[in-house]
Amino acid sequence: MTTDIEQIKKKIIYRSNYRGTKEMDKLLGAFTNKYLNQLNYEDLNELIKFLEIDDNNLYNFYNGLNTSVKFEDNKINNLFKNFEYE
Repeated sequence: MTTDIEQIKKKIIYRSNYRGTKEMDKLLGAFTNKYLNQLNYEDLNELIKFLEIDDNNLYNFYNGLNTSVKFEDNKINNLFKNFEYE
């Protein structure tokens, strides 16, 4: 299981840092860097699903704008919504 978790973390790190837009690379990279080691296996899987959402919808969600994706009330979405990028 530890190997599986490490593989998931590597996938998350890559996916959060190579998005397509520099702004989202920085925002999601900082977000995952802060919370990655605090998440359990289920949360990591939720984070993978979260990272599959396109940059525009993630950006709009983060900034409180309208999105074309329905964001559920879960741990990952709440952490991201309340994340303060420095």
